[in-house]
Amino acid sequence: MEYLPAPAAPAQGHILCCQCGVPIPPNPANMCVGCLRAQVDITEGIPKQGTVHFCKQCERYLQPPGTWIQCALESRELLALCLKKIKASLSKVRLIDAGFIWTEPHSKRLKLKLTVQKEVINGAVLQQVFVVEYVVQSQMCEDCHRIEAKDFWKAVVQVRQKTVHKKTFYYLEQLILKHRLHQNTLRIKEIHDGLDFYYSSKQHAQKMVDFLQCTVPSRSKSSQRLISHDIHSNVYNYKSTFSVEIVPICKDNVVCLSPKLAQSLGNMNQICVCIRVTSTIHLIDPRTLQIAEVDGNTYWRHPFSSLFHPRQLEEFIIMDISRVQEKKKGAGAGARSNKHTLAEAWVRKTSELDTDHQYFCCTHLGHILNPGDLVMGFDLANCNLNDEFANKMNPQHIPDVVLIKKSYDRSKRQRRRNWKLKELERDREATDTDDERQYQDFLEDLEEDETIRKNVNIYRNADIPVESDTDDDGAPRISLAEMLEDLHISQDATGGEGAEMLT
Repeated sequence: MEYLPAPAAPAQGHILCCQCGVPIPPNPANMCVGCLRAQVDITEGIPKQGTVHFCKQCERYLQPPGTWIQCALESRELLALCLKKIKASLSKVRLIDAGFIWTEPHSKRLKLKLTVQKEVINGAVLQQVFVVEYVVQSQMCEDCHRIEAKDFWKAVVQVRQKTVHKKTFYYLEQLILKHRLHQNTLRIKEIHDGLDFYYSSKQHAQKMVDFLQCTVPSRSKSSQRLISHDIHSNVYNYKSTFSVEIVPICKDNVVCLSPKLAQSLGNMNQICVCIRVTSTIHLIDPRTLQIAEVDGNTYWRHPFSSLFHPRQLEEFIIMDISRVQEKKKGAGAGARSNKHTLAEAWVRKTSELDTDHQYFCCTHLGHILNPGDLVMGFDLANCNLNDEFANKMNPQHIPDVVLIKKSYDRSKRQRRRNWKLKELERDREATDTDDERQYQDFLEDLEEDETIRKNVNIYRNADIPVESDTDDDGAPRISLAEMLEDLHISQDATGGEGAEMLT
């Protein structure tokens, strides 16, 4: 009698699938994963394709209903933006994992790999992985529409300064660039006396006005004009105008203070030199080295003006100079400068070298002047001072010459200047031939004044090599440690083959 072997029993702890008979671990549905997926699709109702809107101008993505946000490719922000578009469909399943699948950046496609779980037949939990593809469509945002139109604006900030020289404006331009206050502007227009900043909202314009009032001594006033009014929804549409007037005083101006203001500043002499304009006007008395600061509110209560036009600067040569020991302070005298040295000098105009006419003066530049040096200054002895306060002064209290700054070879300074500044992109009405000279004056001021230089971003100019100091004539220079490296990206964000990694 022959015995047939008994059929093999399923492995211990396994059951047969009720559909295909494959041994499987026990589960509430009594079906294998393949049969279960054939019966139930947990991703049903979840869209596998979608659309994302992208603005090419500002490189932002639209987050419905009307918010535009900045997102980098394959970033957490962009992942959250894509998931929000299918958030309602994902409410019926449990999201386990989500991530990007790499796509060519120029393909205008975004692919998301999602892992979800859902409870199906008899409490069995099924996990499934699927891909959602988004098509990136170009759409210009409202802000970029306004920028392209260049006429659609709701607020304008008109910055004005009634001076011939634009040193304060050049300094203000660098502060705006450093603090990125120009990013929200629709348009910047340059006119004769200043700049106009156009904005799409009144809040951005007010932010610029607040910045100007904290940066330069100024005063402002605002007005608004009604454009339209919806009587049903009670909505008003205004255009706001902010007018900001900067004090008409620039660096290197000679001013004459009112007797009352000079007394309140520590019994200073009325004839002073403006050595710097930041949030206040910095004044120095060239005969005592006494310094004072005048803020915007004080200036508008006791206004004063510049005695000379910058083009009236004359060149003098130092014939003899002697440092003066510290003078005894008078009653109520204010602080004195520690960065300057008081000196008495005999000078002669370079245009009068064939004569013996010399001028005696006190100067605050004793620390940098030596016999034979050239210096720029103003001649008060041979001019008509058309000033309210200067005409009432005792002539004996008015100096013959006021020295402003030491003169260097400008062409040599330009040739070896291995740094540069950035400029605001603005619409220019007409270029003045004097603008270049004024801009060079501002660059020289940066080299000579370390205090102003700290508030400005200075970039290294790699096109100009660093010269040796063998031919140095003593002119102030900016060290390499104070310069920033200017970043230039010649390719797109994806980089080409063999492109260097940006660190």
